[in-house]
Amino acid sequence: MELEYDFDAIRPYNDAEMQDALKRAFSSEELRSAIALLFPGQNVDDFYKYLTSLKTIHDLQEKVVGTFFLDLLKKNGSEISISGLEGLDADCKYLFISNHRDIILDAALLDTLMIKNGFDTAENAAGDNLISKPWIMELMKLNKNFIVQRSGTKREIFEASKRLSAYIRRNIVEGRNSVWIAQREGRAKDSNDRTQESVLKMFSMSGGKDLKQSFLELNITPVSISYEYDSCDFLKAKEFQQKRDDADFVKSANDDVISMKTGIMGYKGLIHFEVNKPINDILEREILDTDDRATILQKMAAIIDREIHANYRMYPGNYIALDELNGKTEYAGCKYTEKEKAAFDEYLAGQLAKIDLPNKDEAFLRERMLTMYSNLLKNHLEAIR
Repeated sequence: MELEYDFDAIRPYNDAEMQDALKRAFSSEELRSAIALLFPGQNVDDFYKYLTSLKTIHDLQEKVVGTFFLDLLKKNGSEISISGLEGLDADCKYLFISNHRDIILDAALLDTLMIKNGFDTAENAAGDNLISKPWIMELMKLNKNFIVQRSGTKREIFEASKRLSAYIRRNIVEGRNSVWIAQREGRAKDSNDRTQESVLKMFSMSGGKDLKQSFLELNITPVSISYEYDSCDFLKAKEFQQKRDDADFVKSANDDVISMKTGIMGYKGLIHFEVNKPINDILEREILDTDDRATILQKMAAIIDREIHANYRMYPGNYIALDELNGKTEYAGCKYTEKEKAAFDEYLAGQLAKIDLPNKDEAFLRERMLTMYSNLLKNHLEAIR
């Protein structure tokens, strides 16, 4: 498949390209201003000089990117953990597919945790809708992101999907790099995480006629990402009301920028990544030779969802949200205390206060936020039955 496609437009930069990419990125005054905000007290020219002293992308991720995110979490009181890496084989490459909670942090934190635990980082999928400036493209590709084309005609999107599929398969099958991608395009605003069959169809475009074998060779490994608090929950609730009140409402490009900034800087409490086992054994057992293409895609989505949902880490807020939504106290005492309930309600009130709408419907907005936190628990309980 590699001979059929030119991957240069979408692939990340390699070590040899690092210096030129840094030079191009730092020619932007916007980037220099952003660095001054993110690293107060740091001379931008000195910072650039330090970056150019690094020799590899791995060094850049370990000494700059990873350090930045870990320091940021520490400053805002968030804590992070990971389980399951011990089940990975260092000689294998994996297609990590996870639920999608934060635009930037999901992949960035997984990479940071992998580096801390002695693993090489994965290449990460990034939609071109998030790349509004040339310097953002430079930084994305410097941080091992490959670009997913989401704009263009139907034909252009189809051809881009074939190229993307070939690129992902080449990485895994040829043992080049592991890959991370979200289970769906964009975040599930209500946290009802479901794998889109369109993503699975994209994977299959580069495989042969044997669809089951096509999936087996990708070594698909679900990852469950659990945030105690979603710092963008109020923005998602706001969007729900905007779409309810205006059927033609469409987010602006600036809305994504605000979500990225809020997600990076906002308080998230406890964060846990659970790297599950590759699902090849499950696929061998549950996908039958007699299954047609539609059935295989449905089973694949259900298997990935089940693995992700079963391995969520649940927090008191999830149980509180479900009880409040149902008007019950089923989990009071066993899964949360009165003190924890009061703290969660205070948190929701603070988030609701951030929503600036002229016709603000607080009851609706609060219900939307409770639904976000309770859907995670509903899916988890269903998966572990």
